[in-house]
Amino acid sequence: QLQLVESGGGLVQPGGSLRLSCAASGFTLDSRTVGWFRQAPGKEREGISCISGTGGHRNYAESVKGRFTISRDNAKNTVYLQMDSLKPEDTAVYYCAAREFTVACERTASLYEYWGQGTQVTVSS
Repeated sequence: QLQLVESGGGLVQPGGSLRLSCAASGFTLDSRTVGWFRQAPGKEREGISCISGTGGHRNYAESVKGRFTISRDNAKNTVYLQMDSLKPEDTAVYYCAAREFTVACERTASLYEYWGQGTQVTVSS
């Protein structure tokens, strides 16, 4: 069974940090492009970051640029999203998704084939 599982979400105060993990089972991530998306209540799903199959290309939404960092550890079959300087407007359910290998990545949800179930991130004092 092909599956992505996100972890690392939770409640954090403004200005704090969290690291989300996206682990794959049933297939390997090391040759796939992976994206992180989020959806806040009443809002559309937003593509916030992606990393190409080689890790050589990374892309960030303006809303998170300079605060979030995407990385991958192919030995652990895991992709991470380090989130620093968190703001209340970062509150959302965060999803990871995977697609076939691409040299460059795009943050368009419809391009991704496999999705995780999501992890809640709440930024509040």
